[in-house]
Amino acid sequence: MPKQLLDKISIYVPKSKLDQQPVERLLKLAEAKDRSVNYLVVEAILEFLKREEKK
Repeated sequence: MPKQLLDKISIYVPKSKLDQQPVERLLKLAEAKDRSVNYLVVEAILEFLKREEKK
């Protein structure tokens, strides 16, 4: 069964954060974990939401 895109988001990385190389780091981590960048980003968002909603 082909994957179905249910929704999508895009992000803007502020210039002040570019020196931290978030995109490059995500690409490297995604390759190391054999996951997509999208998977890692969604996991990070879900963890953030869980943490913030507990406050």
